[in-house]
Amino acid sequence: MSGALKARARRRDGWISLALLPLALLWLAPLYLMGVYASQSDAAIFSAATPLLPGGEFLANVARVTEMVGFDRALLNSVVVAVIYAGLSTLLTAMAGYAFARYDFVGKRPLFGLLVATLTVPYAVVIIPQYVLVARDLGLANTYAAVIVPPLFNALGVLFMRQTFVSLPQEILDAARMDGAGEFRIFFLVALPLVRPSLAALVIILFLASWNNYLWPLLVATEASARTAPVALGGILSASSGIPPWGAIMAGASVLTLPMIAVFLFLQRHFVSGITAGAVK
Repeated sequence: MSGALKARARRRDGWISLALLPLALLWLAPLYLMGVYASQSDAAIFSAATPLLPGGEFLANVARVTEMVGFDRALLNSVVVAVIYAGLSTLLTAMAGYAFARYDFVGKRPLFGLLVATLTVPYAVVIIPQYVLVARDLGLANTYAAVIVPPLFNALGVLFMRQTFVSLPQEILDAARMDGAGEFRIFFLVALPLVRPSLAALVIILFLASWNNYLWPLLVATEASARTAPVALGGILSASSGIPPWGAIMAGASVLTLPMIAVFLFLQRHFVSGITAGAVK
């Protein structure tokens, strides 16, 4: 590429970045205000002069939300649930996607059609029968299993991994078989390492889905010791008789946001390449 073309490309990228800057600031504004309010007292938040700079009440607000709803235990529950769910669901969806992509078996087409059809079923249709089965029939209410197991098999994740494994060269898998590797060894030592970017993208999606899940934990985790952090944080609003303590609520929301940002930043490179992998032949 000549110097003139490089200069033109740099100018174009600069104008694009400049045009996107207001959108980025608009997206970041709520996060910034959440951080500001998390560090202010309730009196400062509701004062006539709305604070726009961070204060010094963040730790006090965190202590207050912990005292009100046991936020520390709820946060630990969320970490345990999200980590176990993301790990197990990634493994199961990857295995199912590999099977649909690389094996021929009886009933493959009808089963795959049924899998796709489940994506059209609204969650509200199945949540009550699912709750009756888990809480009443199996007696698993207020346990980690009740929160983790029912949503464990993710149909969208299976489709995503199927498309990823379809793109793998068949010659690599055949070479491993000729070397005497079994199917499980091929899957774990050959196929999975080749799709690390897609796995990272799937881990982020599933972790965030579990971390932000509110409705299902609200139904099956009613005891204070079993609640996840979003449910505990929402409980402040229902427990407040007067004006809600927004400083404490914003502090809890800020704490909830930090793990999501950390996971994304840690796996960002793999996430971007994994999402765009299907667009490149």
